[in-house]
Formats: sequence, C-alpha cells, structure tokens
Amino acid sequence: MPDRVLNLLVALDQLIYVLVTLGNGSPDETLSAAAWRTEKAGKPLGGIFRPVIDFLFIPIERDHCRKSFEAERRKAHLPPEYR
Repeated sequence: MPDRVLNLLVALDQLIYVLVTLGNGSPDETLSAAAWRTEKAGKPLGGIFRPVIDFLFIPIERDHCRKSFEAERRKAHLPPEYR
C-alpha cells in the first residue's frame, strides 16, 4: 500500500477514535491500539472492540490490535527525527 494512502487511513482512524471518545482519547492513538490497551486494562469496551477489530483485519494481518499498540509504543508512525 502506498505510504500516502496508509498515512490517510491512519489519520482517519485517529480522528474517528477522538470523535468516538468525545475528545477524551489521545489524538495520536488509533482505534486498534486503544482497543488493545483498554482491554488489557480490564475495561469492557476494549474487550468488545478488540476482537471485532482483529476479526476484520484477519485478511490483512493477525493480532492487528496488539501490533498497532506495539507500533504506537515504538513510535513507528513518526518520522525518524521524532523518535
């Protein structure tokens, strides 16, 4: 997938997460990473959304939410000069 398309999808994902949380979510966190993080924190919505998101991403990758969370922790989406 071209980088520009991926960048647009990630930005849209982050916007949706902030809108869904009514501004309470981090503006730099994706739905997938948040679902993994909140499920591990024992929050019910994480336990609902994480399996659904992972199921939707099966054709693309396994354990999508965990991998998204790990990428957030590594700051993999940032340009090298910000890491």
